[in-house]
Amino acid sequence: MTVCPIALAVGCQKCPAFKICPAKSILGDQPKASEKQPEKKK
Repeated sequence: MTVCPIALAVGCQKCPAFKICPAKSILGDQPKASEKQPEKKK
């Protein structure tokens, strides 16, 4: 659930505090580490 106003407006990646944000996977639009699926090599 996205509740961060910046993530709602432009997304987490464009936020000036993205690198230091401790809540980007809780409040923002970034997937949690457990939700990321491994990338398949072609």
